Amino acid sequence: MSKKKVLIVTQEMEPYTSLSQVSEMVRQLAPYVQENNMEIRVLMPRFGTINERRHRLHEVVRLSGMNIIVDDDDYPLIIKVASLPEARMQVYFLDNEDFFKRKQIFKDEKDQPFEDNADRTVFFCKGVLETVKKFGWAPDIIHCHGWMTSLIPLYLKTAYKNEPLFEPAKIVYSSYASDNFSAHFNENFATKASINNLSEEDLHNYQNGDQVQLESGAIHYADAIVRGSEELTEEATEALANTDKPVLAYDEENYRANLIEFYQSLLTEEVES
Repeated sequence: MSKKKVLIVTQEMEPYTSLSQVSEMVRQLAPYVQENNMEIRVLMPRFGTINERRHRLHEVVRLSGMNIIVDDDDYPLIIKVASLPEARMQVYFLDNEDFFKRKQIFKDEKDQPFEDNADRTVFFCKGVLETVKKFGWAPDIIHCHGWMTSLIPLYLKTAYKNEPLFEPAKIVYSSYASDNFSAHFNENFATKASINNLSEEDLHNYQNGDQVQLESGAIHYADAIVRGSEELTEEATEALANTDKPVLAYDEENYRANLIEFYQSLLTEEVES
């Protein structure tokens, strides 16, 4: 029996980015998934804070060379890879000079969110799916960690719904307590996020009036949700209260084992249906 494939998409991961709950959880999870007889690939942004020499990143030429459209502009996508220390697994990094070269992650030197965080999110989420297509690697589970991955469930259920590579995949979204960066997204977000003629209705769950709601949208389109933090944003808490989808409760001590069981339940559900 072939190994199940798990794609982890994350905005952060230790040791490549400074320690946060997202980066720590993903660092714990990724090798554990592999140790439990699953095939795994990890994709994340190549932020300018990541030391390429220290972490031995190098470009994957066969995967690079694509252009990703954001708000009618083309941006080149460069793919780099590194081996996770002591884990015998590879992490792929999505890079672009306009979006990721700067030496901060989400905020500038004055502790203000970058004005182009919305564009960076759209670029990253589109880039992830196009990169996986270029892999030719069909995941059984796609697990998204953090607000910067929040458009992936939408794209998979709409623009990419007829893509055979993604058809069997169950989409899991982990929500974390974090700054509400989407509060700083402007009214053009829906236009920027739209691909392949997505309608306003498709993006309805990502907005509440003029306010962008990344967590609500991701929870709406995902097949299952993981509480990555004990306390979540008000938006995520409300969305979870109104969903009938499987939700894995927060349990830091048993996080990894519980998540493997959660994956298995989703895969069993797929077979039974």
